[in-house]
Amino acid sequence: MPQFSRRSPMPCSAESLFAWHMRPGAFERLAPPWDRVEVEKWATPDQIGQRAILRVRLGPGVWKRWIAEYREYEPGRLFRDVQISGPFAAFDHRHIMEPDGADHSWLEDRIEYAPPLGALGQCVAGGWVRRSLENMFAYRHKTTADDLAALATASTAPLRIAVTGSHGLVGSALTPFLSAGGHTVARIARQDSGFKPPAEGWESQDAVVHLAGAGIADRRWSVARKEAIRSSRIEGTEQLCRALAAAPRPPQTLVCASAIGVYGDRGDEPLDESSTPGDDFLAAVCRDWEAATAPARAAGIRVVNLRFGVVLSARGGALAKMLPPFRMGGGGPVGNGRQWMSWVAVDDAIGAIYHAIRNDSLVGPVNAVAPEPSRNADFGRTLGRTLSRPAFAPLPAFAARLAFGELADALLLASQRVAPKRLLETGYRFRYPELASALAYQLGAIPRST
Repeated sequence: MPQFSRRSPMPCSAESLFAWHMRPGAFERLAPPWDRVEVEKWATPDQIGQRAILRVRLGPGVWKRWIAEYREYEPGRLFRDVQISGPFAAFDHRHIMEPDGADHSWLEDRIEYAPPLGALGQCVAGGWVRRSLENMFAYRHKTTADDLAALATASTAPLRIAVTGSHGLVGSALTPFLSAGGHTVARIARQDSGFKPPAEGWESQDAVVHLAGAGIADRRWSVARKEAIRSSRIEGTEQLCRALAAAPRPPQTLVCASAIGVYGDRGDEPLDESSTPGDDFLAAVCRDWEAATAPARAAGIRVVNLRFGVVLSARGGALAKMLPPFRMGGGGPVGNGRQWMSWVAVDDAIGAIYHAIRNDSLVGPVNAVAPEPSRNADFGRTLGRTLSRPAFAPLPAFAARLAFGELADALLLASQRVAPKRLLETGYRFRYPELASALAYQLGAIPRST
């Protein structure tokens, strides 16, 4: 049978590396964003003989159930799972952790596999399968190392963290990151009367991350939609902050989402946290959204307003909407293509949140954007190269306005050249400071040398 292996250094002890793999959230962190995987039934590797059941998307509308059984388990060193049924004819996977001193280790994945259809499958699809494994495990090892490095930069004491909007684009990445890191996460839902507190009350939480809000870019802006965008952020934030302030012992930290839309359309002007707000609809919403945290600040809670740029994730948001036309070769610049796009990879979005929770010197507005913004036309060319597609089909400004209305001017044609000054000043290290690598790791087009 063909064999595949990947071995990478890790910035922690073998014990910490093994413990990370055992915690809830680790599997979600390791699932490549360009593949769709759904968990039907989960089992932890220490349950020898137990089976995990997954659903794997093989193509548009085509799903395959993958049943894996755990066959070996050595605490602190390895575990092994074997495919019982699934997309391969055979798949035997060993996860091995080896110490390299007190604070470093090696992670090795060893796989024996066979594509379906025997020799014919190997002849026709063998190269594609191997390249898919190379991409998958390059992503998995980088994510593991980056997550463990982020966790190692902070105190090892576990926290209790409540998260609103936990099923959204950023929240669905944040919660498994925190759980795999050993923190206890409470998913907070909004009710008519406000956000439902954790069972033990708000005073049981060390920090709260507030990400909830109606989608901004998922439909045209009618009068009713604009009111929903505004009220879900401002009224929701006020409700939450009043509840936190009223707690017998309020959480120490509130990280509240905001957006670089606060700056408005500013052309080529360099922008940082000291820049003045704009004067359009989104700028007013963001300004009032941040002001709505006043009750929490008055109660002595450290409040960080994270101003997110365009969050890049293959699982949703702006990038997912761009992919169909770009994959068909119909992507290209919007308007004149010279407007600045300030973006952030989803893993740096959650990294900025964790940095804000752990860094007491961060207070008030903080730009959560990559250090290298891109002009719209350059972004399109880079996305086209990543997908191996041309990217020369323009979307004129008038056509964007016809298709999207007011939203086009606010999100597609506006120019915001934003710098992450406060993150850099406080020592945050970006996983994806450059656009090409961010897109490659989201879309499974990872260079072979990685």
